Amino acid sequence: SDAICNFVICNDSSLRSQPIIFNPDFFVEKLRHEKPEVFTELVVSNITRLIDLPGAELAQLMGEEDPKLPGANSTASGFFRSLMSLKRKEKGVVFGSPLTEEGIAQVSQLIEYLHKNLRAEGLFRVPGNSIRQQILKDALNSGTDIDLDSGEFHSNDVATLLKMFLGELPEPLLTHKHFHAHLKIADLTLFDEKGNKTSTPDKERQIEALQLLFLILPAPNRSLLKLLLDLLYQTAKKQDKNKMSAHNLALMFAPHILWPRNVTANDLQENITKLNNGVSFMIKHSQKLFKAPVYIRECARLHYLGSRAHTSKDDLDLLTYPGSKELQPLKTQKRSRLDTCHQEETQQRTEEALKELFRHVHNMPDSAKKKKLIRQFNKHPTALTPGSDRPTSPAPRRTRSRSFSGLIKRKVLGTPVIQERKSRDATPESERVSKENVQLLQKCGSPAHMSQTKLKSLEGRKAESCRHVRARLRSKDSSSL
Repeated sequence: SDAICNFVICNDSSLRSQPIIFNPDFFVEKLRHEKPEVFTELVVSNITRLIDLPGAELAQLMGEEDPKLPGANSTASGFFRSLMSLKRKEKGVVFGSPLTEEGIAQVSQLIEYLHKNLRAEGLFRVPGNSIRQQILKDALNSGTDIDLDSGEFHSNDVATLLKMFLGELPEPLLTHKHFHAHLKIADLTLFDEKGNKTSTPDKERQIEALQLLFLILPAPNRSLLKLLLDLLYQTAKKQDKNKMSAHNLALMFAPHILWPRNVTANDLQENITKLNNGVSFMIKHSQKLFKAPVYIRECARLHYLGSRAHTSKDDLDLLTYPGSKELQPLKTQKRSRLDTCHQEETQQRTEEALKELFRHVHNMPDSAKKKKLIRQFNKHPTALTPGSDRPTSPAPRRTRSRSFSGLIKRKVLGTPVIQERKSRDATPESERVSKENVQLLQKCGSPAHMSQTKLKSLEGRKAESCRHVRARLRSKDSSSL
């Protein structure tokens, strides 16, 4: 599977000198775009493994129910809440509109400029000039080209405008659906040796949960979030110059990227510390949060490379190499062995089931139904009984006729007389009759001297002896009855 990313065939000479970008999440992104339902189910199942989400909150995360947010049922509408609502009614092409790729392209100019000016003291905290901000806002909304390096705008103007853009989005960057999940992630703590919960945050589980949660964000939200957290991470690294730590930056941006819209600090007084600490944690560990967990990568890779339907199409043809043909017979032999083992296992289970069924029928009380079932068992020679555990001998061949006429024919044809084996159920009368037949044959001599009269007399004696045997058998049966 690594062969896909080890080499690239490129016919364009202008592109050969450029570095090859390796994307370890290639199959993850492929699965997200081609089969979003399968991808969401895979990610959410692992999220619920890490955090406890009740049914209602899980339905909100999946988008099956509208999110129930703090302050939504409150009748008190303060001046601050009303002011924010009025601001969002004035929608522009970029500001106040739902997040789009076009809006991200315009705002990325601000982020790129701020990366070059991270040393300004109080960045994101000190407000800029309102007139210059309005000029810059109108230019972004109209889509005109802006030369931020001309010196017309200050870094504080650009930083304040970036916060304004985030604050005027219809919903926070991390969306309303994910609000309760972020509260649960903040509660992930370590356990002591006795299994009791401690107050120490479980950073590994928090990072893993955020990685999964970011995977199911809408694509525009995820793209802008990565750009923003990278900027805040680099800003915090230069806090000795700009005096803005990760915690200070979290206080500035938590209301814009995580707090639900149209709420105040009073609405979130119980959770405001969790939310601010959560944003601070994202800033500190932003370089790890946009990588899919290893097991998600493996599941996505196996979804494509592990299925026969895809291994012979498109890019996956690169995976075939000359040595792969040599492995085909080995794979065929292994598959045949697996099929044989499967058949033997199935046959063994069938035999055990038949034995259990026969025991059940045998233990039933005597009735017409039991007799009927036993007759059905006897009709099928493959049905096993408890007594059939030992190997059964093959069915005996049909023995040749040992009748008196058959002996005469064999004598006439010159076949030597073979003495019969005494069967276990043979009666003394039948043994006596067979001896008389042999004696008669010996008296008759060779076939050449045997006349028709002798043959007739022999046949008559045979018929008389048979009648005698039948009469004796009838008398025995009547006496036994």
